[in-house]
Amino acid sequence: MKQRNVNRVALIGAGSVGSSYAFALLNQSITEELVIIDLNENKAMGDAMDLNHGKVFAPNPTKTWYGTYADCKDADVVCICAGANQKPGETRLALVEKNLRIFKGIVEEIMASGFDGIFLIATNPVDILTYATWKFSGLPKERIIGSGTILDTGRFRFMLGEYFDIAPANVHAYIIGEHGDTELPVWSHADIGGVSITELIKRNPEYTMKDLDELFINVRDAAYQIIEKKGATFYGIAMGLARITKAILNNENSVLTVSTYLEGEYGTEDVYIGVPAVVNRNGIREIVELTLSEQERRQFKHSADVLKEILAPNFKEQ
Repeated sequence: MKQRNVNRVALIGAGSVGSSYAFALLNQSITEELVIIDLNENKAMGDAMDLNHGKVFAPNPTKTWYGTYADCKDADVVCICAGANQKPGETRLALVEKNLRIFKGIVEEIMASGFDGIFLIATNPVDILTYATWKFSGLPKERIIGSGTILDTGRFRFMLGEYFDIAPANVHAYIIGEHGDTELPVWSHADIGGVSITELIKRNPEYTMKDLDELFINVRDAAYQIIEKKGATFYGIAMGLARITKAILNNENSVLTVSTYLEGEYGTEDVYIGVPAVVNRNGIREIVELTLSEQERRQFKHSADVLKEILAPNFKEQ
């Protein structure tokens, strides 16, 4: 992929997630340029104006404007947050049909601009739409990244931190699989300060696996709870997207749980799914393949199979 002296992020979709992502980018000064693109030009224009008015309070000024798909040509990252939203009681997978149609048009417009950077996908069902973006764009698989289970992992670390009274930054644990109902916690690799969580439970009778199983259910169902209370989730995922963007633009080689393409890793292939992966300026450098327990392997296979069943009828000819 090409590289410019000035980093540019193009945001497609200025809804709740997109505008929160833009806000996070400016507050953390992650990119030098940000272009906001939306079918509702007035919304994109209003967001650009609003963000620019706060620029004097940001760590560094980010050139921000509303634009068109033509502005994607020089973008290093195009983040797609556009699409139909998840309604109360609706699963992420139920959004497949309508968002596949929307995405085909969006990706074709972006590629027509001459874009040759990295796609970052946030729209649900994110694993399906990341796969679709790879197919529609024709770009290498490494340069198509979905937000995957980065938010689920963040929720997991936060709730474990609350439970054990430890700062979440010092909790090391992953949620992998589909960003949705079949995701799973990797208890076999969860630790706090190098001490495994299973060992902590053995040492202290105050902690129980029953509590942790309930904790995971709250992680898995967090989106449903938030949607029921406020209509949508956007702050957490926006901060996760900002974190991935920072890892890309700064060439960090950071390990993040993102949706990436498997070619035999974890015993599965031809699917985009959430796993730990090394993220840098070129996209996905490599997949971190954890040694899973037998139960975790079965759960992961089930999660991948659910995604493949959705992909099969939509990408038969491919």
